[in-house]
Amino acid sequence: MSSLPPRRRIWLTGATSGIGLALARRLLEQGHRVALSARRETELADLAAGYDNALTLPLDITDHDAVQAAGRRLDAVFGALDLVILNAGTCEYLDARHFDTALIERVFTTNLFGTLYGVEAALPLLRRARAEGGHPLLAATSSAAAYLPLPRAEAYGASKAALSHFLESLRLDLHREGIGVSIIHPGFVATPLTDRNDFPMPMRVNVETAADAILRGLDARRLDVHFPRRFTLLLKLLGRLPSRLRYRLGLRLTRDDDTGEQHP
Repeated sequence: MSSLPPRRRIWLTGATSGIGLALARRLLEQGHRVALSARRETELADLAAGYDNALTLPLDITDHDAVQAAGRRLDAVFGALDLVILNAGTCEYLDARHFDTALIERVFTTNLFGTLYGVEAALPLLRRARAEGGHPLLAATSSAAAYLPLPRAEAYGASKAALSHFLESLRLDLHREGIGVSIIHPGFVATPLTDRNDFPMPMRVNVETAADAILRGLDARRLDVHFPRRFTLLLKLLGRLPSRLRYRLGLRLTRDDDTGEQHP
């Protein structure tokens, strides 16, 4: 089981469900000082119960002012942040026959802008940790869907690809400041979000496996934390195919308009 060096000051978003919940429990049990953010206050309180190293910060990440207020609260309580894991996100699939820009905006607002609001709030505190002589790390959860365009993933995949691109660029600009940036690209993980999926999910792993892979990757300060590796390496390879081959592959995954089934 992977663990990070003791007593880090950590901010984790999306802490009450799925991967975030597994990470929260692991980090609290390891003794880190963990600020836990999610929308559901009651579930946050239940999660933090019994841990004197937990700080609850109820938060809707799409509310810019609320995220800035959370940053000020972290400043007042922690003074600096050694590790930030911006994990909160959402998923909705687009039906191109009923094109819905409101759906696309919802997904981008959460997955891209909500995460960037967190980056904005966290950077001053990561810089302070660096000034103290630390080696701060900013991490955010993207998706293996960022590697390869897939049917119905116009909103979700594009929001995650945009996030990954943004963070790769930011990594270059933060290098001289001594702030690391890790991007997390999970494959399918058994969570309440993926339980809603209506298609096969190959090599799906449980949240404990996901949390262990993430913590091992962050401990090693990997640039790209992706898992399960057989699946994510395959997606990376397919994403590098010539456009026509990617197109043909994607067509094999599209649904039949009448039956809702995938083409063979």
